[in-house]
Amino acid sequence: MQQELTTLIEETDIRNGNLVAYYDRNMQETIFAVEGVWQGFIYNSGLPLSKIPCQKANPIPLEISWLENFGFLPGDAEHGEDPNVYSLKYNRLHSIHIRVQQGIFQPVADSPSGQVPYGRPLAHVHQLQNLFHALTMEDL
Repeated sequence: MQQELTTLIEETDIRNGNLVAYYDRNMQETIFAVEGVWQGFIYNSGLPLSKIPCQKANPIPLEISWLENFGFLPGDAEHGEDPNVYSLKYNRLHSIHIRVQQGIFQPVADSPSGQVPYGRPLAHVHQLQNLFHALTMEDL
């Protein structure tokens, strides 16, 4: 289920490395990585004038294809894993898990009673990138 690009991105919600989109003069959507954010502008050397106002940037809807592009793998039902839970191993012992059901991307954590949800569901790629960075101090 694809979500609409109706949400504006707040300057405080993005950081260097986040992926966002904008529509050029021909109304072609272009995805780019944020190289800087300052005083209401998002900077990227490939943009016209190397910057756009924050209100012109659009969040990218989170879809399963983005999880897969970042290296998340679905659970393997043959090994007792939930195929709706996508996981990314970020070190030898720990993984980040996202349960995908009916277009909702909910972070889940391992617990003695199974995987339990935490935080709010994610709707946009930059939210997943920020969660990953907050948990690992690394970039997706």
